[in-house]
Amino acid sequence: MGKIAATSRPPGADPAPRRARGADRENFPVGSVLLPAPLRAPVRAFYDVVRAADDIADDPGMPPADKTARLDAIEAGLRGEHGDARSTRLRHALAECGHAGAERHAIAMLAAFRADIAARPCRSWADLDAYCHASANPVGRFLLDLHGEPPAARTASDALCTLLQILNHLQDLGEDWRDLGRLYLPADWLAQAGADPRDLARPALTPELRAVVDRMLDACGPLMARADALPGLVRSRRLRAEIRSIETLARRLHAQLSRRDPLAERVAPARADWWRAGLRGGLALLSPGPSARPA
Repeated sequence: MGKIAATSRPPGADPAPRRARGADRENFPVGSVLLPAPLRAPVRAFYDVVRAADDIADDPGMPPADKTARLDAIEAGLRGEHGDARSTRLRHALAECGHAGAERHAIAMLAAFRADIAARPCRSWADLDAYCHASANPVGRFLLDLHGEPPAARTASDALCTLLQILNHLQDLGEDWRDLGRLYLPADWLAQAGADPRDLARPALTPELRAVVDRMLDACGPLMARADALPGLVRSRRLRAEIRSIETLARRLHAQLSRRDPLAERVAPARADWWRAGLRGGLALLSPGPSARPA
């Protein structure tokens, strides 16, 4: 449901789109074998489009004007205006499974990539939430639409996707700053803590930066609480299993970031965490749940 190392995910799990560099840095599976087989092709095609757009926005050697032009070409392809290969593949895959029009969620995500290119500052938690609304929430809404889930599930889905995106930001805050000059810590919280963002280039968090990271992790608590409702709102047994698996990984990553320093080391779910998440997803697959249907 959201955007988030290939080497440590369980067999058959494809990663979800996320804004950091490279598909080998993903943490949360959204195209795994838990999903219905007929929907895996459109999910993979969606991932390919978003991954390509993400890589364009993150390319340090490409001028901003060229990045924008290439994102515009992807959007034109998604709108059926010309033959961008990945965009065309997604539109065809969606048409074949009866979900033509769901490419609008990929179009919505392009706004976040354009914001990255423009290096728009994150002034507050509200700014970060708005960024996540474009960069992560459309992934969950895309999956809900593909499974024919009710609109009532969107609020909880948005909470889960925003949570995943923020955890990703905290994982990569040093790399984002050093390599791309991007800062996803709220500027007002940095000022209140007396933290200097230039210290993100250090090999470890300063006490002031640690305070901001901990404040962000605390702010993730309500998101986790809202996301907890999502499995009970989803009718597809397979999608519910996928959500249970992702929730397990998210809680584990949240706990790790609370104890470990993402500047000093790569903080990510371990192989055992992936298998634990897979087991929880498998158990959810066996449970009928409220008003469940097989797919």
